[in-house]
Amino acid sequence: MKNNQPLFLDVHAIQTVPPSNINRDDTGSPKTAQYGGVTRSRVSSQSWKRAIRQYFLDHGGMNNVGIRSLEIVRYIAEKIVDIDESIAQETAMELAEKTLNSAGVSTKDKKARALFFISSKQADKLAQAAIEGEKSKMELQELLKDDPAIDISLFGRMVADDPKLNEDASSQVAHAISTHEVQTEFDFFTATDDFSSANDAGAGMLGTIEYNSSTLYRYANVAVHEFGRQIGDQTLVVNALKLFVEAFVKSMPTGKINTFANQTLPQALLICLREDRPISLVSAYEQPIRSSEGYVTESVKRLNNEYESVMQWVDKPLFSFSLGMDDFVGNQDDIKQLLDKMEESLNTLLDS
Repeated sequence: MKNNQPLFLDVHAIQTVPPSNINRDDTGSPKTAQYGGVTRSRVSSQSWKRAIRQYFLDHGGMNNVGIRSLEIVRYIAEKIVDIDESIAQETAMELAEKTLNSAGVSTKDKKARALFFISSKQADKLAQAAIEGEKSKMELQELLKDDPAIDISLFGRMVADDPKLNEDASSQVAHAISTHEVQTEFDFFTATDDFSSANDAGAGMLGTIEYNSSTLYRYANVAVHEFGRQIGDQTLVVNALKLFVEAFVKSMPTGKINTFANQTLPQALLICLREDRPISLVSAYEQPIRSSEGYVTESVKRLNNEYESVMQWVDKPLFSFSLGMDDFVGNQDDIKQLLDKMEESLNTLLDS
């Protein structure tokens, strides 16, 4: 597909989560959503994208993962000192701030006014430009557009100060919702004081934590043709997409995770490569599942049925693979085999 013909990667997952509060609203309650006339458990796309980005940093083995921070001046300054150790830290901070300002990034008190997303390679080039005294806005902005990190390309970058620095996201991540109705519950807890005396037997602290448990439908997609245009190298594109799927499967938002230890993995995974358009299968759960014997089996069954039902509306996927879906034609033995099959298929399509 060297002529930039559209190619989309769809990723669907069913994942059960025990009592937990992995994504809270402003009151501390687990996030929810109304869908199909009932209240569903919800995990925001931002929450899971953050977990995916952290997985990139921890397990990606790549040297061009993005950094998003207000401390972008200090980050560039550290790069400047790494390049030229004779430059003092204070001088490096001034050089970094002036260069960022010249590029159109606003700062105050040596910090960006808003979170700024930059790749390691972009930071290196900007640091070198600062040392060389480059002041051309056009040249500096070119440095901030070239060599985007895989997570900047996937999730995008918005710069309110100068839209020319914006980077369109090549992926979309849906808010995960439960396949069934949920009710928020409350855990009343007490903590004892280790130094309390026999005359002071009461609790040293007490309180409540809200939580729920759910079986989630998760979905994300990547416009592979757009991602390929941003990254530029086919091998990097394929490896990054494999990492994206692996991170989608193995990452977990960390909200209250020490309290609940909700360290689960998906029970089912479905991957599709399409040339017409990305398709979410969330409509399988518009009618909430009702059960007193668990939700996973029925959720997987509905996912399979919805996949078959949707085929009457759209083109058949070029390739489809699954894990944990025994009735599905492309079911694989393990995640490594699935990722290998996906790599083989991607290379076949991108070479054509």
